[in-house]
Amino acid sequence: MNKKFNTDMVSPKCPIRNVLSRICDKWSILVLCILEQEGILRFNALQKNIPDISQKMLTVTLRTLEEDGLVKRNIYAEVPPRVEYNLTELGVSFVSLLKNLVMWAKDNMDDIVFNRTLAK
Repeated sequence: MNKKFNTDMVSPKCPIRNVLSRICDKWSILVLCILEQEGILRFNALQKNIPDISQKMLTVTLRTLEEDGLVKRNIYAEVPPRVEYNLTELGVSFVSLLKNLVMWAKDNMDDIVFNRTLAK
């Protein structure tokens, strides 16, 4: 059965393009996977799990994920103030889909690297 290409996907209002443009940066998927694995984390603990991310980039990434409702930021009025991050229900549902992509990447990385060497 030959299905036609969904022309909605080429529209700037396409849900797929909209979501992917927000989470397909260098850090978002990694942050989501770490929060899924570790649960509730403070900023410094999250940064220790991703040693090559800058403080500014982690802040920007967390804010974007929070704006989209994938991550929740909990602020506790203590001295010093304590801030913790965890996945929302929406974030958990998204990460459950991501797990297949992560497994696929792990299973196929050797072949992908090999093919890249052939292409050079």
